[in-house]
Amino acid sequence: MSKVRVAVVGNGAIAIRRHIPEYAVNPNVEFVAFVDPVIERAQELAEKYGAKAFASYEEMLSEVKPDAVSVCTPNYLHAPVTIAAANAGAHVLVEKPMASTDEEAAAMIEAASKNGVYLMVGHNQRLMPPHVKAKEILKNGSLGRVLTFRTSFGHPGPEGWSVDGKGSWFFRQQEAIMGAMGDLGVHKSDLIRYLLDDEVAQVTGYIGTLDKEGTDVDDNATCLLRMKSGAIGTLVASWTYYKGEDNSTVFWCENGVLKIGTDPKDQIIVELRNGTVERYNVGAISTNDKQESSGVVDAFINSIVTKTAPSISGEEGRKSLAVILGAFESQATGKVINL
Repeated sequence: MSKVRVAVVGNGAIAIRRHIPEYAVNPNVEFVAFVDPVIERAQELAEKYGAKAFASYEEMLSEVKPDAVSVCTPNYLHAPVTIAAANAGAHVLVEKPMASTDEEAAAMIEAASKNGVYLMVGHNQRLMPPHVKAKEILKNGSLGRVLTFRTSFGHPGPEGWSVDGKGSWFFRQQEAIMGAMGDLGVHKSDLIRYLLDDEVAQVTGYIGTLDKEGTDVDDNATCLLRMKSGAIGTLVASWTYYKGEDNSTVFWCENGVLKIGTDPKDQIIVELRNGTVERYNVGAISTNDKQESSGVVDAFINSIVTKTAPSISGEEGRKSLAVILGAFESQATGKVINL
């Protein structure tokens, strides 16, 4: 079988740490292009992988005609790059949040559909082994119904992660559109939807900039969610967890509690009301300090090779984005938002 010819648009931290290394070890992949407005970044990667370097994605799409494109740009470019790539006949893996608005998300889905290509969103939380195991436990019914939950994702902020440090696009509202909510919160709205097999019915958001100086994007958010099932819970996204990262979720259920990512050794702990405790050591959750393979790239390439639509589709990304957009609307209006 001929290899999938991949172009990576945006050659910053997420591309360098996740997408590129994961493509590089996939036997079905051949790199054909790297694109970054800082052309030196693209050139360095192009030399390493025997591909071409471009400063413009439009030029790359017309010249190289890749089979697949990873969109690792600042948030405001996710939609235009995705739509252009789909129109050029390429499958697209886009980083989260997939878009800045619901209209953009809809246009991206439409472009992929019209051109007969796949659109996948990089919601890697779903693929992490502890989350896969947690879903299995919730589904087997031993815990009964989920009544309440909390899910949180926080770290010290993008300045330690981004290739541009404190000068990163993450802090510029015109490019980032949203801060901690677009970076971390949308991961959590996606995870809750996935784990509970349920949709968010209502959202209230308290979102603000509490500590990061010189930026107008949010660095903290606490949201209240009511699911269609009736379960209620909180979703927290923060860039001010200066003592270190937290990526944990707890479900309080009829028959006990399920804890994910709360213990350094056992990623999952189930405590039943009858006194039974089950502990599972099932592979780690990726952190900024300790990168695990996200599984996203392999899933994307597998979709293309097997001609199977990706499970983390544009439609899924759109629903997870809607929760975050609803939270911003709630913050702006002081109202509970019905989704």
